[in-house]
Amino acid sequence: MILRLPPLAPGLRVGLYGGSFNPAHAGHRHVSRLALRRLALDRMWWLVSPGNPLKDRSHLPDAASRAAGARAVAQDPRIAVTDFEAVLGVRYTVETLSWLTDRHPEIRFVWIMGADSLATFHRWRGWREIAARMPFAVIDRPGYTLRAMASPAARALAASRIDEAAAPTLADRKPPAWLFLHGPRNSLSSTALRATTVRSVS
Repeated sequence: MILRLPPLAPGLRVGLYGGSFNPAHAGHRHVSRLALRRLALDRMWWLVSPGNPLKDRSHLPDAASRAAGARAVAQDPRIAVTDFEAVLGVRYTVETLSWLTDRHPEIRFVWIMGADSLATFHRWRGWREIAARMPFAVIDRPGYTLRAMASPAARALAASRIDEAAAPTLADRKPPAWLFLHGPRNSLSSTALRATTVRSVS
């Protein structure tokens, strides 16, 4: 397999939105468009992961199949879907971000995560290195606002949090730098969609 990245150019402001996308849905597109607009990004990459190390992956479809489904959902020329992590052979976000920033220092990458991810961020391998590698934005999600902001990672990184009004400058800031974006929220989740599919088949 050949490792191919979406097109890049010096100075490009690229949001990185990782996940299993099992399946991709309109909520992913909603988060992406919110981040593109509020953070003044040029592109958004959906990083279709080989699988979350913190979750059961025994019934997870292969990355290529999930990426194909994500491309059908993205429906925005600014959103590129890639499963290069599977080709690269990495398992952890910190490995992906280290690889990208080492090879493309000319790109202004921003990591994008949902508030549900911030709530468990302290359990991720190398989470402090992730924060030191790349600015990141946390997108509010129903039911997670308070839990996310009270999480160990949010408390540990409180001094590097910037005001939401400065969102368009995040990509230009030297990490650690992060913010919490409020706005219209979408309650869709891949877990709920999979459960609905199972009930329908049954």
